[in-house]
Amino acid sequence: MLTSTTTQDVAEAHKKEEAKSDPASILQHLTTESQNEASQGFDTKSALEIARIINHEDAKVSAAVKKAIPEIAQVIDQVARSLRDGGRLIYVGAGSSGRIAALDSSECPPTYSTAPGQVQYIMAGGPKALASAVEVNEDSEELGQRDIARRRPTRKDVVVGLSASGRTPYVVAAVAYARARGANTAAVTCNHGTPLEAAADISIIAEVGPEVVSGSTRMKAGTAQKMVLNMITTGAMTRLGYVYENLMVNVHMQNSKLVERGIRILMCACNIDRPTAVETIKSAGRSVPVALVMLKAMVDKPEAVRRLAKSDGNVRLAIEDNVLEL
Repeated sequence: MLTSTTTQDVAEAHKKEEAKSDPASILQHLTTESQNEASQGFDTKSALEIARIINHEDAKVSAAVKKAIPEIAQVIDQVARSLRDGGRLIYVGAGSSGRIAALDSSECPPTYSTAPGQVQYIMAGGPKALASAVEVNEDSEELGQRDIARRRPTRKDVVVGLSASGRTPYVVAAVAYARARGANTAAVTCNHGTPLEAAADISIIAEVGPEVVSGSTRMKAGTAQKMVLNMITTGAMTRLGYVYENLMVNVHMQNSKLVERGIRILMCACNIDRPTAVETIKSAGRSVPVALVMLKAMVDKPEAVRRLAKSDGNVRLAIEDNVLEL
């Protein structure tokens, strides 16, 4: 009996080893590549039925992300510490994941007045891949290592790799390279037990299950990744004090809409009328944080600037004139 069991174990182990080197076998075991029973006969459905099926499946995304909240919180704190200490958040992705990373990184400067280099993205195929399909590059480990090496990651940085499957060679290689150079690393994926999970320090896994259209990971998987990145950057910027209460006080007023938003933020936060808000923002050099500290702490512009510098831009701590602690 012992011999029989041992032989069976050896056979199973052999199958697993074969599966590791067989792309078809690997894809077969990924939930993101499986067929979804809820969308069987999808091509025979009416427009209303199609919309209902997609909506029903989309409703599962938030619950999947919820399970990864402890890991998301860890990454939020890592990113906040990194940015405070002069480091960077660098996303790495390919295909839909890369485009989601590009979207999140590009929205940080106008939303939180971050410097362009603080939150970056690296995408297989480069910027042209945002609009054109060049997915062949995602199979290259060499390109992944080369592209992240050009950013010279250090222990000050956080490198986050995104891959719905968790096995994109470009992303896995980039994350492994960054980790070897001392960077803090995280994986955002939708499958358990993947190479990307093994390559990263922290793994954020939102297992959303099979897509309505099998393998179309721009759907539930893409939504989950967007939700996770929203939480990471919003959480980190809030921890850094770029949000006061729930107001976007570090907004960069580059157009009329954002100028108006800055005025309304000041009116709401300080319970003042519009003329007072407009005048204070002008005297603060068109800076909402400076204006807010001036009004809340009842200080002049030089003192408000000094406090913000002392608190590394943390508005609440500047108002209270406390030192920054993360």
